[in-house]
Amino acid sequence: MKNRRLRIRPVIMVLITAIYIAWPGLQAAASQLPYETYYKDGFGQLVKTQAAYIPAGIIGSNVRIAGTSGAADAGKEAKLPFNQPKDIFVDEKDHIYIADTGNNRIVHLDAQGQYIREIKVEESPLKKPSGLYVDKSGEIYVADTGNNRVVRLDPEGKLLKAFGRPESSYLPAGFKYDPVNLIVDKRGFIYVTTLGAYQGLVQLDPEGEFISFFGPNRVAFSLFDAFKRFVYTREMYQRELKKLPGAIANATIDKNGFIYTVTKEIQTDQVKKLNIAGLDQLKGKGEFAALQPEKSYGEFFHFTQQGISPQLNDITVDSAGNITVIDSVWNIVSQYDLNGNLLFFWGGDVITATSKTGIVKTPAAIASNSRGELLILDSVNNFIQVLRLSEFGSLVHEANQLTQEGRYEQSEPLWSEVHRLNAHYTPALIGLAKAAYKKENYERAEQLFYEAGVVNGYSESFWQNRLKWFQSNFGTLMNIALALGIVYLLRNAFSAKLRLKRKGAAKPRPRHPLLEQLNHVFYVMRHPVDGFYAIRYENKAGILSSLVLFALAAASYGYMQAGTSFIFHPAVHVGVDLLPVTVQFVGIWLSFVVANYLISSLLRGEGRFRDVLYGSSYALFPIILIGIPVTMLSNVLTLNELSIYNFLKLLIVLWAALLLIWMVQGIHNYTFIEAVFIILLTLLALAIIVVLIFILISLSIELVNFINSLYQEVVIR
Repeated sequence: MKNRRLRIRPVIMVLITAIYIAWPGLQAAASQLPYETYYKDGFGQLVKTQAAYIPAGIIGSNVRIAGTSGAADAGKEAKLPFNQPKDIFVDEKDHIYIADTGNNRIVHLDAQGQYIREIKVEESPLKKPSGLYVDKSGEIYVADTGNNRVVRLDPEGKLLKAFGRPESSYLPAGFKYDPVNLIVDKRGFIYVTTLGAYQGLVQLDPEGEFISFFGPNRVAFSLFDAFKRFVYTREMYQRELKKLPGAIANATIDKNGFIYTVTKEIQTDQVKKLNIAGLDQLKGKGEFAALQPEKSYGEFFHFTQQGISPQLNDITVDSAGNITVIDSVWNIVSQYDLNGNLLFFWGGDVITATSKTGIVKTPAAIASNSRGELLILDSVNNFIQVLRLSEFGSLVHEANQLTQEGRYEQSEPLWSEVHRLNAHYTPALIGLAKAAYKKENYERAEQLFYEAGVVNGYSESFWQNRLKWFQSNFGTLMNIALALGIVYLLRNAFSAKLRLKRKGAAKPRPRHPLLEQLNHVFYVMRHPVDGFYAIRYENKAGILSSLVLFALAAASYGYMQAGTSFIFHPAVHVGVDLLPVTVQFVGIWLSFVVANYLISSLLRGEGRFRDVLYGSSYALFPIILIGIPVTMLSNVLTLNELSIYNFLKLLIVLWAALLLIWMVQGIHNYTFIEAVFIILLTLLALAIIVVLIFILISLSIELVNFINSLYQEVVIR
């Protein structure tokens, strides 16, 4: 036994030594990726994930071609240098075509990146080709930008037809035709992306005749634009610079015929999935559609990057419908599923002096092949970065595809594994929630949808749980209702006898003045003008009662913000900070009181400052009277009852607004129309006060920074 231990000990020591030596290498392998991968949920919370794609190599940096036969260098090999390549296309055989713009040619590589040929179209040379497309028959379409045309080549690279600027009365006279990219559908219709064409893609038939503009973006219309339309004259409008929609930067087409476009100059809906009628199929879809009515594409890592919007310049769609876009500003790659739900995004800091495998300095184009790899064209380094799916990425893709196909139960074990690997990855929670809902495990589905922050799924699960609870407790509820009815009838029967007995009793003692003043609020609700008039001339309100009502209104408003159901106020999912909410409520109320008193004093108002203060407090009572019950009711409602919830909230706003008008009418002795006019002037004065406060704060911050910089300068010197 002792000898056996002596023999085992050296083996253990050797193993420990080997692990100790290999451990730094293992750590380096785990952290050698030059970029980090993230996920961002509908609330903007970043979650770091395992890498979805890992570098698989570089194509184009060291490709060698054989010399031309008969030439001096025949039989020799030479390097293939790209010069400012602009586009890349992968055909059904995974062959790679590159628009080598600076060399005025198309380069054809095989699936492994080995050189096959170059296409220059000797009979009509290309000039700065910027985009290309290869159809199923092998015909090649090239956006020949320098020649302002589109050329169609046979599989051998011979010219079949050239399409110049289409002749049509529907094209504006000043339309500039500079093709930079193109796609072709199954019918042979060509969709040309032209430089700066805000009208949309130029749709041509197979013979090159103009059909229409396809999939244009809409012009953003702001509140200030509405104001200008209301105020400006026709001449002033004509002198205004025209607002144009964003021009489509690039486009691609999937196997089902959907056309995808990306646009740089807009803030939302930068990615569109268009059907044959040009309607966006991503609009209103996605798991977080309730949180993001207008979805923004193109992600960023840090809040400091929010100052400059991502500029998406190319898009690709894989066989499963996953959408991948590249950003030319932050060099970030973002991937979404077929409904526009974010899956991953990644990127790394670009250092001009160095190049790393997997990091693209200036992404010009992106494509995907049948193996699920991404090929990103770097126009500065003049090569193609190849990224392949990691095990984690493959697992997510497979699980997500099953979920999108409605096979929730089959996807459950895959999502469980994803959740095990990364418990904070929201798509895994959504997939598990859908599987639980499919299996009618609504309680678990409700919990998972809430953790994921998905409003629609949570509402549907809650509706099922509510229905089940109601069915189980229907008998008990009916018994309670019957008992309450009997109590009500008995109360009415005995109330007459009690009133007769009280007639001969002694008069009740007077109540405390504070209680009398608080009770006056109910009179104000029934007779608002008379009630506010009594506050001014009969001293029916006081500072203490007003402060009590205002404090209750502020507390009720805070409760509405923090206590409303997740269905109707999704922000409660990440928590509501009541301090800024309360400060905002108090600040607006005080500013309104001051502004109304100042405006009314200038326009023969009879109310004193304290009267305005008291009346404004009493006018907030609907927030207490309706706000608290509505907030409590929201926790038993679903999205199916959204109209009921919105009506009750609107009732609070309208009632409080009318009470403020009646307050001005009763306290200042105005007519109703005059009171409305005073309220409008008060709101204008309130806006001016807010702007002045903002300017004062900004100048104060600048002054503090200036004094601090002077102090630092003195200390340093």
